[in-house]
Amino acid sequence: MKIEFSNKELLKLYTTGKSKKYQLNQNVIRKFFMRIQQLEAAKDIYDLWTTPSVKFEKIKSSKKMYSLRIDRVYRLEVQIEFENKEKTEGKVFIKMISKHYGE
Repeated sequence: MKIEFSNKELLKLYTTGKSKKYQLNQNVIRKFFMRIQQLEAAKDIYDLWTTPSVKFEKIKSSKKMYSLRIDRVYRLEVQIEFENKEKTEGKVFIKMISKHYGE
C-alpha cells in the first residue's frame, strides 16, 4: 500500500527517531517503525487484517479512519483512501499516535 504522512511530527519521528510532540520510549518508537514498514509491505488490506498482533480495526466514529496496535498502550491512527471498488487497496495517510485504554 502507498504511505503518506499527514502529520509532520510523525514524519519527523520516522525519519529522525525524535519528535518534540511525541515523547515516547525507544521500544515504542521501534514498534512504530515496524508498523510503518508493515503498512509499506502490505499488498492490500487483508495483509493487515490477517496479522493478529496488528489488531487492525476501523474506528467506529469515522468512515475512513482505522487504527493499528503499536503496543498495549499506543495505537497508530491512519486514514485510508481506497483506490478500488472492493476497498482493499489504497493510499494510507498516517495521522497520529494515540493512547488506547480499551484493553
